[in-house]
Amino acid sequence: MPELPEVETVRMGLAPVLEHHRLTHVETRRRDLRVPFPPGFVKRLEGRTVERLWRRAKYLMADLDSGETLVVHLGMSGRMSVYAEGKERKLGRYVYEQAPAGAGHGKHDHVVIETDAPARIVFTDHRRFGLMTIIETAALDQDRLFKGIGIEPLSDEFDAAWLARMLKGKRTPVKSALLDQRIVAGLGNIYVCEALFRAHISPKRSAASVSVKRATALVAAIKAVLKEAIKAGGSSLRDYIKADGALGEFQHHFAVYDRAGKPCPSPSCKGRIKRIVQAGRSTFYCPSCQR
Repeated sequence: MPELPEVETVRMGLAPVLEHHRLTHVETRRRDLRVPFPPGFVKRLEGRTVERLWRRAKYLMADLDSGETLVVHLGMSGRMSVYAEGKERKLGRYVYEQAPAGAGHGKHDHVVIETDAPARIVFTDHRRFGLMTIIETAALDQDRLFKGIGIEPLSDEFDAAWLARMLKGKRTPVKSALLDQRIVAGLGNIYVCEALFRAHISPKRSAASVSVKRATALVAAIKAVLKEAIKAGGSSLRDYIKADGALGEFQHHFAVYDRAGKPCPSPSCKGRIKRIVQAGRSTFYCPSCQR
């Protein structure tokens, strides 16, 4: 499933043709994705202007001039491809120059959105685990999708004092705590493994035992890993690609994730990366470096 850097990369790819642009035509090819489209989905979108395109956790959010927000979740295999006419428009490296004749008419192309950029945005999802819905903007925080979601890890509010306070008293392993979306929004398995390695913290360590000193290193590592992954266009594992059809590149920079049995990348360490299972998820770490 795409994690925060992948979703942010898609947002960056969509921004030139969605933000401050009018949705001139919307078409759905089926009645549902993971859940049915809300009543009047097409009519509530057509003719509306996107005032702001942003991300909350692993969701794409498009605030409309109607006072509603289009909410998109990519699910396991969803992707959004962007096609735009005219290279001279300088729409950015994430955008195709022109839509091929069949763009939007594939077997698994479920939603097509045309904008006045002009551009065509195609949502493709062969597993249909994705989601598209519309929520009143003022009520977003109270909606079941977002109520109780934690702090954004790239925000200024996410600091060592806050993290240490949130982990205090928790008996779960620190890795499990970081994956809890009620604590930190948008973090996923890949980047938690990478951040814990950089902070020299064992994923098996009790969350309650993470001191402010360790939390300081961990917060810095989380922010650095996420920023580097966004710059690299995310990590392409299985289905994820960017809005321009290209693959993300951060998987080439993994220190521990999916590297079981390989030497630890730290020059001074003689250990090897180990894989364990925590809460049904694969965890990769160096037992020698991470305590």
